[in-house]
Amino acid sequence: MTTPRIDTLTEFLEAGGLAPRFYDMGRRIRPWPREAFLGFERTESLYPQPLQQQAWLALTLQTGADPQIWFLRFPLDEQGKLLQAARDDFLFQLMERLGSAAMEKGAQREQMESAIEQSPYAFQPKQERLAAFHARLTVELEQPPSRYYEHAQRYFSGELGWDQWSFIGYQGIADIAARHAEGRNEHCLTTAIPHLPATPLEALCHLLENEAIPVTLAQELLNRAQNTLGSPTPDPQVITAVLRGVSHCVSSELRKTLLSEVLHHPMAQRSDVLAAIAGRLWLDLDDASLRIQFLEQLAANDQGQGFFDQLLSDLLYLADCRPGLQR
Repeated sequence: MTTPRIDTLTEFLEAGGLAPRFYDMGRRIRPWPREAFLGFERTESLYPQPLQQQAWLALTLQTGADPQIWFLRFPLDEQGKLLQAARDDFLFQLMERLGSAAMEKGAQREQMESAIEQSPYAFQPKQERLAAFHARLTVELEQPPSRYYEHAQRYFSGELGWDQWSFIGYQGIADIAARHAEGRNEHCLTTAIPHLPATPLEALCHLLENEAIPVTLAQELLNRAQNTLGSPTPDPQVITAVLRGVSHCVSSELRKTLLSEVLHHPMAQRSDVLAAIAGRLWLDLDDASLRIQFLEQLAANDQGQGFFDQLLSDLLYLADCRPGLQR
């Protein structure tokens, strides 16, 4: 019997009975349906949210009671498609290191872990991304949250005092963000946002950027940003945090209201504010007036021509942004 030809990473893993599940780890964390990922592997579709001209992804593999997780990044061509030579190189290395074990359902977890650890295509996410991914995964697998979850709930309910944020486990904040719609979490977060110091607010927003948060929660973040912009000495940490926190909210109108108010403020010339907009709110730059305001502020940014070139180049790499920016 002829062995079926294996041309993709998806087919290779599935042939070993590893039941891979795919996640996009680029500008925000989101599930990547099998057929969509396979289309990307076959260069039938573009990578949806390039970051630093690379595709960032996570795979979960069923190698035991708990899934094994791989974090991989592959270079993209000038169009934003996968450079298949890099994927083929990774696949060849994997086959070489695993041998026949990869094609057997009894493949040892240790062998798989060893193979990925040695790969130049593997990467270790930053703490906030790793926490967000694990929080999302426990929700999808219907597993309990981390042991830090209850303490985080108590903090955001106001029970512990707003100044006690340094004792909150980051994974607990990630769990709250991923489970914002459960129980009283949304109410607690909405009530807490006006009172949070800048640092825990920033942590929360960096995790909420992966969630399609409701208008009620996003509105409180908008209110916090508006109050900050109206103060004599607005805190840029709050503004960049809120930009990220509302970036995936369900209301495009609310996102664009925030963008407009920020872009009309002198703070919009700061490189960190501009980077937050380009990195997380790129889809809202489809609005011509917002795009013009953004480009004007980018041209006057506080870091100079090098930053302008870098950020514009990054945006032009996004298929959603390219047409508007090239007009």
